[in-house]
Amino acid sequence: PESMKIQALIAQIGERMGMNIWLPRRDRSRVLTQWNPEDATLLEYLPLNYDDTTLKTIENIDVIWIKGRSIIRAFEVEHTTSIYSCILRMADLMALQQNLNIRAHIVAPEERKNKVLDEIRRPVFSLLEKGPLSESCSFISYDSIKSLIEERSLEHMRDTVLEDYEELAEEI
Repeated sequence: PESMKIQALIAQIGERMGMNIWLPRRDRSRVLTQWNPEDATLLEYLPLNYDDTTLKTIENIDVIWIKGRSIIRAFEVEHTTSIYSCILRMADLMALQQNLNIRAHIVAPEERKNKVLDEIRRPVFSLLEKGPLSESCSFISYDSIKSLIEERSLEHMRDTVLEDYEELAEEI
């Protein structure tokens, strides 16, 4: 499915930017048919010191970029799960770890953008202790991910390049 290709592209982009990558165990074999990571890029376990509830939530996020012992970005690719489920997982992460400064992204086809943004702005997600989910979770289209992988200088651009694509993809 296209969602697995997108998951693989997000992993590959993170790898090129020097991140370690976490994929849920249930998705690994399918994603690895699309992406061949360098040694030690794909993490076998999360190097995070959180309680079991938080770890169970984090382990199921579609793609996580990790640097050292910190989550840099978390991505939910909208596919078999509903948009609401994707957003709920991100809200759980933010609620469980208020002190983390994680950038979260819902990645979906462009035609789903308004639905994603409507869900992110639901009142229940505006009541998080660290502030509305719409301030820490954004929409990125499948097409933006496909364009981003074509950037030749990804290795040198680190976080700034993703922000550029985020701005193209969203108007929250």
